[in-house]
Amino acid sequence: MLIRNKLILRFTLLVLAIQLGFSAFVYYFHAAAREQRFTRRLAGKAIMTARLHLRAAPADSAGAVRRTFSRSDLLTIEQEEISIYAPDNRLIYVSADTVPQQTNQSQLLRLAAGAPLVRFRTGPLDAVGFTYGPAGQPYRLFAAGYDELGWAQLASLRLILLAGNVGALVLIILAGWYFADESLKPIARVVKQVKKITARELSRRVDEGNGTDEIAQLAITFNQMLGGLEQAFEAQRSFVSHASHELRTPLTVALGTLQTALAYDQTLPDAQESMASAVEDLRQLVGITNGLLALAQAGEMGGRREPVRLDECLTQAVAQCQARHPGRLVQVAFGDIPDQLDTPFAVAGNAQLLTTALLNLLDNACKYSAAEVRATLGYANPDTVQVAVTDAGIGIAPDDLSRVFEPLYRAENGRQQPGYGIGLAVTQKIAQRHGGTLVLASEPGQGTTATLRLPVVG
Repeated sequence: MLIRNKLILRFTLLVLAIQLGFSAFVYYFHAAAREQRFTRRLAGKAIMTARLHLRAAPADSAGAVRRTFSRSDLLTIEQEEISIYAPDNRLIYVSADTVPQQTNQSQLLRLAAGAPLVRFRTGPLDAVGFTYGPAGQPYRLFAAGYDELGWAQLASLRLILLAGNVGALVLIILAGWYFADESLKPIARVVKQVKKITARELSRRVDEGNGTDEIAQLAITFNQMLGGLEQAFEAQRSFVSHASHELRTPLTVALGTLQTALAYDQTLPDAQESMASAVEDLRQLVGITNGLLALAQAGEMGGRREPVRLDECLTQAVAQCQARHPGRLVQVAFGDIPDQLDTPFAVAGNAQLLTTALLNLLDNACKYSAAEVRATLGYANPDTVQVAVTDAGIGIAPDDLSRVFEPLYRAENGRQQPGYGIGLAVTQKIAQRHGGTLVLASEPGQGTTATLRLPVVG
């Protein structure tokens, strides 16, 4: 079901329930008011009849019922029935000989038990019974009648409420449709704008409206997502462009060398020289491929993590770095350790990936600096462990510093050194997958400091 239809249905049911509840409230209290009003009228008529009868002709000793006034003088209520019982429960007056007394006599016990007034019905008639006279020897008065005017008013009220609710239902549906349509117009506008956005037009944005309501928050969130997608697409285009170039070059050179050797090399030394050149090109191709695989592995790390000692990872990375760069001095220093930690330098993650990340930082520092490299392991705060790798090398220009994390991108002043421009991208990916960050600070000609920060084991 469409949201529009759901809103109309729920709005209609809610307002209709309120309307019916209000109608029932009005009808109930009107019926109660009719009953109370007619009860007072019956009671007043019974009291007036008792006063007239008891003053004019009380019951004689034989218990005969005397009527010294005309009954027609009292018949002012439709189908009026009035009965008076003496304190000894003898019937001493009845407004008509046809008035049944079975129901009245059944209510005598309730009045004898001290009930001030009882209401009951005798067929279609409303009836009331109560005591009258001295407290010690009270009379029992019963009055019944048909409230023709009251029931007619209730019937009219029912008709009015029925017609009103039917008409209100139509208005409620129309109002629900209107409000649903008005409420969903911003969403329809957002949908219309989103349909115009394609992979080639990710720079377009959705109108954020007033910037405060829920629709605006949705548009803001969608624009933020579009910004992330645009950056991801740009990074992908850059990656594909660089990767195709970096892979094509060694392949083309290796193929040309082998084709030249096949066509022109006549001696074994010439063939060996050509094969050596081709092997170097293929070795470069394998290095680029391994870097791309490492980047993919860093981006696909699962959610399972284990406690890892970052100092052990750093030790392994230093050993591997010195094997790559014999004679290069890599100095390791340790900062202060917070007292409340049970296991120092413990993080949650993958030991192999973290070792790779640290090795990449050390390898870059050794490649671009002839001086010693310093690795400092410590804590940025009690919840964050960090490794800062500092060199005194060529540094990175500000224009290149913002792009060095792009895969296969290399700064202008570092292209003469061997490498493929993948190490920092891999390291940043690993840091992000571990909930950490990688920050570079560099000055051209003065050196670079790469700081890897990771959250400690919680």
